[in-house]
Amino acid sequence: MIFEGQAVKVAVDEARVATVILDLAGESVNKFNSLTLAELGQAVDVLKHTDDLQGVMFTSAKDVFVVGADITEFISWFKMTDEELTDKLRDVHHLFTDISNLSCPTVAAINGIALGGGMELSLACDYRVMADTAKIGLPETQLGIYPGWGGTVRLPRLIGADNACEWICGGAQKRSEDAMKDGAVDAVVSADKVNESARHLIQQVIDGKLDYHARRDELRAPMVFSPIEKMMVFESVRGVVGAKAGKHYPAPMAAIKTMEKGISQTMEKAIETEIKGFIKLAKGPVAKSLVTLFLSDQVIKKTASKYAKGATPVKQAAVLGAGIMGGGVAYQSASKGTPIIMKDIRPEALELGLSEANKLFNGQVERGRLTTAKAFKAMNAIVPALSYGEFEHVDLVVEAVVENVKVKKSVLAETETKIADDAILTSNTSTISITELAKDLKRPENFCGMHFFNPVHRMPLVEVIRGEKTSDAAIAKTVAYAQAMGKTPIVVNDCPGFLVNRVLFPYFAGFSLMMEEGADFQQVDKVMERFGWPMGPAYLLDVVGVDTAFHADQVMAQGYPDRMKHEGKNAVDRLFELERFGQKNGQGFYTYEPDRKGKPKKIFNEEINALLAPVVTSKTALTEEDIIARMMIPLCIETVRCLEENIVASAAEADMGLIYGIGFPPYLGGALHYLDQMGLQVFCDLADKYSHLGKLYEPTAKMRDMANNNTTYYGA
Repeated sequence: MIFEGQAVKVAVDEARVATVILDLAGESVNKFNSLTLAELGQAVDVLKHTDDLQGVMFTSAKDVFVVGADITEFISWFKMTDEELTDKLRDVHHLFTDISNLSCPTVAAINGIALGGGMELSLACDYRVMADTAKIGLPETQLGIYPGWGGTVRLPRLIGADNACEWICGGAQKRSEDAMKDGAVDAVVSADKVNESARHLIQQVIDGKLDYHARRDELRAPMVFSPIEKMMVFESVRGVVGAKAGKHYPAPMAAIKTMEKGISQTMEKAIETEIKGFIKLAKGPVAKSLVTLFLSDQVIKKTASKYAKGATPVKQAAVLGAGIMGGGVAYQSASKGTPIIMKDIRPEALELGLSEANKLFNGQVERGRLTTAKAFKAMNAIVPALSYGEFEHVDLVVEAVVENVKVKKSVLAETETKIADDAILTSNTSTISITELAKDLKRPENFCGMHFFNPVHRMPLVEVIRGEKTSDAAIAKTVAYAQAMGKTPIVVNDCPGFLVNRVLFPYFAGFSLMMEEGADFQQVDKVMERFGWPMGPAYLLDVVGVDTAFHADQVMAQGYPDRMKHEGKNAVDRLFELERFGQKNGQGFYTYEPDRKGKPKKIFNEEINALLAPVVTSKTALTEEDIIARMMIPLCIETVRCLEENIVASAAEADMGLIYGIGFPPYLGGALHYLDQMGLQVFCDLADKYSHLGKLYEPTAKMRDMANNNTTYYGA
């Protein structure tokens, strides 16, 4: 060894070829923290002063190459002054430039994931060999920034400006075949041959078969475009990316701007252009929100793993109630390898559930994500049943019958007599108290909530709800099953609506109050969609189901009468009365017709205004700012109440629950992060402007105390 640290080692063989081994001590992956960067710099200094080197290979001793920067350290960079951050970025650029200027050919042996800074390291090398199982990418735009260590400079020169825009703006992880096709790597081999292949590349240079000097000269020079070529590339990319990213996510468009400018500059000048644009993004609120979300996601995954620790895996599951939801649960379980019995009392319901699961498996086959054989095998792991015949072998049951407390209690009590004493019983209720549902059970300690969101295969969140008598063992097994299904579980305590729906219904209540004042629901939808929600409240109610919302609203009104009970009929009550249940029967706030792919297409029909007229009690002119405030204030205050009442354990879990469960705009970082960014005093002052609307708009006493003390939910 000519260098040996805690993260980086360097060895030189008898042929004078050096191997830089990335192996961060005490970690399962390699990442660029301050230690790794410092040691890599020291290692490169040693290489620069080592005589007669014939080549350098950058390798990993772990299953990954480098997963990127250590975000827990990197977030502190965002708090630096512009000058300090510029210096930090330049330090890494100097390191990577030193690698690209070594006096011998360099090869990155990418044996596993190489993301962000890990890929930028590989781009600083002359050649890249990639394992066929590896993935590479520059996902920084998903954090509200763009690649800041040369990615926007080197990638366009390597694979072309159009491809680089797609890679960087999309932020996707690229498989080996795509990387090879676009020219990002020079060879793809099996993982066990990566180092050998990298060594062979160096030998080809030594033998004069490859000219690494010519490659360096080409990649350092400005790219040559005619004005018309440049316009065609970047204008077309700008249109596609701009439409997809939207105004709330500036990083993709900023990356395009930086690349457009940088491709015509020398390498050194282009790096300065990249640094300048990076700093502007890093200091913006979106980067702060998205990085906070990334860290929060890590927190909730670690928390879930702690809950699941020691739980025996679910080998056989069951779902009660077929239909769309039951079919979705069955599909998700079977697709991730856990066999499941799907029971219903009606054969036609079982057919619907099986049809739903089959449709989802066929979709995976059509998209090339599953072979027909694997889809067939997974489909066979769903066993339809009209009786409890095999339930004695079931480890965990998900009850997903109609959202009615009497029906659920009856089904749960019956099921408990058919399963083993240590089997876990769960309810996929969206609002009904778990403690209440457990009252007629003989083993309430083995019962908890397991609330999936529709559509099950797309929505990542599962709320695991602890009732008064729920045991730790029941929580552990349910969390472990949710993880095995590929979901992100968040454990919450019992209350009507739990976390997500408890917060969502004050949001709907704010909408209903505006409807009473003659608001145009189309305008409200458009305003909230522009604000960043995937769909406005009227459209969301149609998707959730007006009947579902009506019943849930009654539960919430009973649970929180001081703020969620309303006098007279509101818009949801009126549509329920008219049996306009939303997408499920083609009529709600909007009318729905199938599009060419058979998906429901939203259409506005003028008759709805006359149908809703009986619930309109006044006419109030509402500005866009009014609409946003009146929708967001109740939601934010109720999220705070959930945290203060220990329904949810942390700000991170609360915010991720809303983002994963109801599509809260990610660029805002979640409701509590949004309050931190706005400032609690500013928020309380805003809420006071709408105090005449009732307790939904009344900040808690603790919020006012925090505002006075200038404290935040996320702390420093």
